[in-house]
Amino acid sequence: MTKTRVGWIGAGVIGGSCAARLLDAQYPLVVSTRTRAKAEPLLQKGAQWADSPADVAKRSDVVFSCVGYPRDVREVFFGERGVLAGWADVPPNERCDKIYVDMTTSAPDLAEEIYRAARDHGFAALDAPVSGGDVGARNGTLSIMIGGDENVRERIAPILQVLGTNIRQAGPAGAGQRTKMSNQILIAGTMIGVCEALLYAYKAGLDLENVLASVSTGAAGSWSLSNYGPRILKGDYAPGFYVEHFIKDMGLALADAEALGLSLPGLALVRQLYVALAAQGGSRKGTQALIQALAALSNVDAFQN
Repeated sequence: MTKTRVGWIGAGVIGGSCAARLLDAQYPLVVSTRTRAKAEPLLQKGAQWADSPADVAKRSDVVFSCVGYPRDVREVFFGERGVLAGWADVPPNERCDKIYVDMTTSAPDLAEEIYRAARDHGFAALDAPVSGGDVGARNGTLSIMIGGDENVRERIAPILQVLGTNIRQAGPAGAGQRTKMSNQILIAGTMIGVCEALLYAYKAGLDLENVLASVSTGAAGSWSLSNYGPRILKGDYAPGFYVEHFIKDMGLALADAEALGLSLPGLALVRQLYVALAAQGGSRKGTQALIQALAALSNVDAFQN
């Protein structure tokens, strides 16, 4: 049976690994990125290059995007050389076969706008942000939170199963993004807990490896502690997820919360700490580098390298 032609836009930490998994699963893949060099590992694995999202769309049945910011998502879909333009010449009776899936963590209202525009043109669209970081993307164990029509999700279930193990329909358009906002709020609170705990343990003269082993399997255990704690102890601040993108995500969550009439002071505090980290030159580091901003507040040199 011929496999679905898949298009992929964006080859960052998450997107690049997801696209590679689809190639390994023998899906015909067309890829486009802002900088072609980022796509080279995928091209070497057999992906075809496209000069624009429109070109990707013309050669694909299902188009995924995993880019940086809502403005990038808007350009990818609505732009002059975007997905919608690429599908402009698709015959009306074939439009129902075209699906756009945005895996970027983006604005819920933009997801709703894209859904309506796709529907009005006869296409389908899902918002499907993910969680699991670089490890989940490489291993195909991402959590995928889907907003949109359930029957559309079911049509691309085999593709999604290559990328994730926890695939859930969150609700209508925008619900995937709002579920991801809940995820990011949880991560923000957890990360400050992880970093403050390790900073305290260091200052108290404890064996940090022993502290991690002691607390990681009890009530304080978490994915962030188990995955980022060891990286912090090694001084490894390479990005599984960029600080600058986490700042964006927290800003989106705060904006949506404000629209709902909610105050989230804990999230606002963590975001300010990450903004401080970015100001110190940490915007392209991993989120575990938060400990550096906290260490700087207390003049602790151990985590500053």
